[in-house]
Amino acid sequence: MLNMDTLVRIRTWRTVKRNSMKEDSRQLEFMEIDLSEEPITAAVPVPDRSTIVRADFDIRLPGGILSSEKRFVEEARQLIEVKGEQVPWVPFMSYWPTYGVMNEPQRKWYMYWRTEVRQGRFPDTDLSYLFVHIYELINGIGWQEPQEGYDQLKQLWMNYRERLPQLDVYMQEWIIDYGLVHELNMSLSEMVELSSGYLPPEILDMELQRLLNNDISDISLKLLQRYYDYDITLSKFYRDGGKQVLEQYIPRVMALVDSYLLRTRKAGILDQFQLNHERTMERTLFRKAVYDDSTYGKSVRMTYVPIGEHADFVQFVTRVFRCTENKCRELLGFRGRLRGKTLEPELANVIERYLDKAFAFEQMRVVEQPIVRINAEKLASLQQESEYVRRALMIEDEHVPEDGAANHATDVSSRCDGLETFVEIEQDTGSRDPLVFQNSVDEAEGVDDKHSNQLEIDAEKTINSDRGQRSGDSESLTLQWEAAFSADLDEEWLEFSEMLSPQHVQAIHVLLGASPDMGLMRVAEQYGTMPALLLDEINDIAMETIGDLLFEGDRLVSEYMNVFEHVKR
Repeated sequence: MLNMDTLVRIRTWRTVKRNSMKEDSRQLEFMEIDLSEEPITAAVPVPDRSTIVRADFDIRLPGGILSSEKRFVEEARQLIEVKGEQVPWVPFMSYWPTYGVMNEPQRKWYMYWRTEVRQGRFPDTDLSYLFVHIYELINGIGWQEPQEGYDQLKQLWMNYRERLPQLDVYMQEWIIDYGLVHELNMSLSEMVELSSGYLPPEILDMELQRLLNNDISDISLKLLQRYYDYDITLSKFYRDGGKQVLEQYIPRVMALVDSYLLRTRKAGILDQFQLNHERTMERTLFRKAVYDDSTYGKSVRMTYVPIGEHADFVQFVTRVFRCTENKCRELLGFRGRLRGKTLEPELANVIERYLDKAFAFEQMRVVEQPIVRINAEKLASLQQESEYVRRALMIEDEHVPEDGAANHATDVSSRCDGLETFVEIEQDTGSRDPLVFQNSVDEAEGVDDKHSNQLEIDAEKTINSDRGQRSGDSESLTLQWEAAFSADLDEEWLEFSEMLSPQHVQAIHVLLGASPDMGLMRVAEQYGTMPALLLDEINDIAMETIGDLLFEGDRLVSEYMNVFEHVKR
């Protein structure tokens, strides 16, 4: 070791070869360094350990060097059961929020707030507190089953997204990562709606492929926005009220077109463009989050079809949308039409015919008509009384003494007194006072035998009618056609008949009968519903199967009469 007073001398020589291959040496100058004086350093005193503020949380971490993410997870596991008492709110804002950057009051508030959230209460707080709890959940802390953690993440998002709009940017990605990691059967369409459609392209492609294969009627306008070749939100029609109309009809039109292509060309939208070239990618998990990648890995592998990169598909769905919007503009009296390449005439005609019928049906529903409401409580009471009468009249098959029969008839007559049917009719003036139509037996003491006999006859007819209808229900669970006609029936009609419920089948039967209005009303009353609702349900099933509406108003569309003429009744 050299003395501090010693001079250090360094001599070096460097030999350099020149281009002429001649060697030349050059001597460097001597350098002298004087180390006789000690450097002056600032003194930093070691603090007394008794003066260091210690947290109430006894956190003991394993030995060794831990990354900030691993340290957070270890702390979270030790604090998982900690519950906080009510304390004053303390502001907390950090770019990388963890337990370590909280001071004592902030930790106490966090534990109190987290306790409230776990009990279903969501008090106001800062975004950084929220992130700490989210980091716990995505690292597997605070839940037993993956679905439970997913539900907690979703509840946090739903309850704080309006108060903290910045949350949307992160949660729409993290929740999807969480679902992919744990292979949950989550609804990506719901995520599309919550995120306003701004999700990664590969996620949108995955969801669109699933819907085109299985549930095309569930497709939404927000999901399809990415696949149009222009921004539909810039349209004046879209901004001036057309958005609601398009959101209502675009999914139906897509289902209609897919059904029509399957029926006529034996290939739906997905098969028309051969969208089957899959692509695999690695998706990085939980970007910008405090996440320990040793828990679930750094990434997850995804396989999808890049539908949005298929130019022919994009042009097709754009033309379908343009055709639909132009027809809606026409039906709503909106000036101007969208220009550009049009849809092939065959498909355009199918879409326009459907929209004409759908708008006409909507207009009929909008027309103000008396609204009939059935008093459910009174109806239930009447059903009980009717059942009692039915059972009482059935004892006529047994051998009963004449005096007993007379007394029983008198008892039945008294039971039938006061049977009422209440129907509330809401007038155009908005009056909600019910008009009560009462059909009761005369309460005067001098009721003669003629009225009693007539009442028993009417009751017996009603009972026989009810028996006939109920026995028919079990025999007509499905819509059946004549054997000769059924052999040539298309598959979608068979699927339509299988999806019908007994009330739908009965409604079709009475509409094909001599008195459809009265019969339809009776079927609706029997099942506790309304005639219009029955027809709406049948039309919905028809749209899913044959791709068209069967009823306009309360009558069968004329072009399908040749099919229903062969229905067995």
